Amino acid sequence: MKLVEISGGRVLLSDRRTGRKWYVDVDDFRLADVVVTQAVYAEVTGERPSTSAGDELPVENVAWWDAVRFCNVLSEREGLAPAYELLAEEAARWDPAADGYRLPSEAEWEYACRAGSTGPQYGHLDEIAWYRGTSDGRPHEVGGKAPNAWGLHDMLGNVWEWCWDFYDPEVYGEYRVLRGGGWFDQAWSCRASVRRRSHPTFRIDDVGFRVARRSA
Repeated sequence: MKLVEISGGRVLLSDRRTGRKWYVDVDDFRLADVVVTQAVYAEVTGERPSTSAGDELPVENVAWWDAVRFCNVLSEREGLAPAYELLAEEAARWDPAADGYRLPSEAEWEYACRAGSTGPQYGHLDEIAWYRGTSDGRPHEVGGKAPNAWGLHDMLGNVWEWCWDFYDPEVYGEYRVLRGGGWFDQAWSCRASVRRRSHPTFRIDDVGFRVARRSA
């Protein structure tokens, strides 16, 4: 995986369900240019959980917890400080000072997805995303569509991506944020601002993840 250095800035997040909008300041960080593939996931964990088989396909059918554990194992393999302390009862604590791999925050994800753009997508959707109109009902190999201005592929479409954040703890408890839309979704869902939620143990064939690290 190639990590792209992202210079920090400010991003406006919004939630269609509540109508709420809020600004978040984003520090410099690094983000993988593609989602984790089945080959990389298998190399790190020894597991192949995906429903569609292919080394360069996105790993899917992975829970938020699977992604967090992957990040820690990969960090340890590379001699980095794990970003997460895994606690009892499937709780985790993120150490922002750790130099290991982690999931992007929701604000980091949208900021990186937009790459300076202000529209709902960072390009013409057919050119940048595998979604219902282009996917033929299946996931596709990573990096096959045009990247955004910062060199990040598949930020929209192919698979939804887990983020670190809770969605709305007061209403949905432990549910975590998903972003980006997937291969089965209509164009409406493949927009930089769209938020989806799911339980951290949820697994399905259009949900994967990409990794981040703090800035070098």
